Amino acid sequence: MDLFDHASQKETASLAPLAERMRPTTLSEYLGQEHLTGEGRFLRRALEADQVPSLILWGPPGTGKTTLAQLVARSTGAAFETMSAVLAGVKDIRETVARAQDRWKLHRQRTLLFIDEIHRFNKSQQDALLPHVEKGTVTLIGATTENPSFEVNAALLSRCRVITLRGLEQEELVAVMRRAVADPRGLGGKVTVDDAALDFIADAAGGDARKALTALEAAAAHGGSVVDRKVAEEALQQKLLLYDKGGEEHYNVVSAFIKSMRGSDVDAALYWMTRMLEAGEDPVFIFRRMVIFASEDVGNADPRALGVAVDALRAFQLMGLPEGTLPLTQAVTYLALAPKSNAVIAAYAAVREAVTKEGALPVPMHLRNAPTKLMKSLGYGGGYKYPHNFEGNYVPEDYLPEALRARCFYTPTRNGFEAELSERYETIQQQLAARREASGEREPGEDG
Repeated sequence: MDLFDHASQKETASLAPLAERMRPTTLSEYLGQEHLTGEGRFLRRALEADQVPSLILWGPPGTGKTTLAQLVARSTGAAFETMSAVLAGVKDIRETVARAQDRWKLHRQRTLLFIDEIHRFNKSQQDALLPHVEKGTVTLIGATTENPSFEVNAALLSRCRVITLRGLEQEELVAVMRRAVADPRGLGGKVTVDDAALDFIADAAGGDARKALTALEAAAAHGGSVVDRKVAEEALQQKLLLYDKGGEEHYNVVSAFIKSMRGSDVDAALYWMTRMLEAGEDPVFIFRRMVIFASEDVGNADPRALGVAVDALRAFQLMGLPEGTLPLTQAVTYLALAPKSNAVIAAYAAVREAVTKEGALPVPMHLRNAPTKLMKSLGYGGGYKYPHNFEGNYVPEDYLPEALRARCFYTPTRNGFEAELSERYETIQQQLAARREASGEREPGEDG
């Protein structure tokens, strides 16, 4: 590195956001996770013994997952490789693994691979990573805000130690901000921030250290040399939103959001959506609820609704924030105004009840597979009518087990496209009834 490179790096560091400038460089500077890093705790013992296993760091935003990964790499002397699961693919994993193999062969240096938002990796990406974690080619540290039991496949999860990070307490956030006010890397003592302002910002940050430092930086820029509570409120330009991501109000707001879409109140749906976003909710969580809603509450009344919800999620993953609010808003307005039907979930519930009550009924002989002569001679597949050989590609036939014949599980509504499906369904049922009558078949229960 020459003088110009060094000067450029210093200038870049000075322009970085306060939260980045104040990122801890030693474990002693790291606040808020004493249950992991305190004396005698798991992570500190692992670092002291230089035996850090692959880890999954699970916790809300701004709790220090990335910082902790960097500190682990620095403490162990490992090379630090990082990638975002949103942007990386299998090719990136292979290239990183190749560098790790060369690094070990040439310098006997281990590689720590940090994957941010590891829950965004699909199964094939996780499978590509698995053998290299298993062999120890890389020590994996994955960061996620989602429950890894649901988002990380079992094979990869079994080779990692899951550690849970918690949101920072009020006093911990205040301590983080006091250090930033005094530290030369931060505000360097050029600004005075009173206790009321620090308490207000810590309260508004909701356990997120990055959010607290970003708000502190905005308040310092807004208020000059003195920051009090009024200045902090003006800088944030919003009051604290009542929304506890882990508590009752979280579920209340989510419930209001879903019920507003179900009730076709687009304005209310947008309000509750924005409440969640502004309070720091993971947008992917909102999208998931919308994908569920598209099947559960819209269903075949508008089959396009599911595609709209899924496409909006994909668009968000490509765009990120803040632009990702556009496909989110577009999908919410579409779902809220779409015709509604819960026939899909009602149909599944009815079929599930029948399966549970009747057990494993035998497959009718004409529907059974007959790959051998013996099976054909026993009547497997006998009498099956191939629908494409008939006019309209349909022929009345029974496909349910005999004990369930004439049972109707799906009851389409007359809303939207489902009205057309309802007409088709009724026509098919009428043709089936006529076929049974013509063949002299009795409906179940007619013989007493």
